[in-house]
Amino acid sequence: MKKLLFTFIILTTSLVTSQHLDQETFQLNIEKSIINWKGTYAFQFSEHNGTVNFSHGILEASNGKIVGGYFEVDMTSILYEDGRSDTGPVEHLMNSDFFYVKKFPKAQLKVNTVTYFEQDNLHKMEGDLTIKGITQPIEFWATANAEDRSLKTRFKIDRRDWGITYNNKLKNHAISDAIEFEVELLF
Repeated sequence: MKKLLFTFIILTTSLVTSQHLDQETFQLNIEKSIINWKGTYAFQFSEHNGTVNFSHGILEASNGKIVGGYFEVDMTSILYEDGRSDTGPVEHLMNSDFFYVKKFPKAQLKVNTVTYFEQDNLHKMEGDLTIKGITQPIEFWATANAEDRSLKTRFKIDRRDWGITYNNKLKNHAISDAIEFEVELLF
């Protein structure tokens, strides 16, 4: 009986181990990865742009294909145009009507499903984006480069879906509802 039980445990362990051998987790290089953001005015030819950094991130792969991931953004790292931390725009972005960074210092993205289009090297990614404690579904397209272990994407969100508003009704209508992101991830 002991031999039978021992053989069963060895076979079960081997089966479980072999199922996980083809799965990989890649750690995000937070020093080299970056998010570029841009906000524009609705009726003016003017914009604000800058960067924000990651605090953590992983990309999951199975059988050599991306299957998911989790990324955390350090909202306290918001900078304005070329790394400047001008007090006006940055302080305003950190206020409660925009990102409310004091209460919500992190934003998260959980990638739940990935569909790979090999002929175009495109990954359709679907997941949940959490900003200001509000989680909304999001879909975006990314391009991976295995040689330099990078993933790049560009997408827009409607700021109103995450409660990102301006506390002045007239000015709230003057700024665009879209916030643009250009993201480069290095692993």
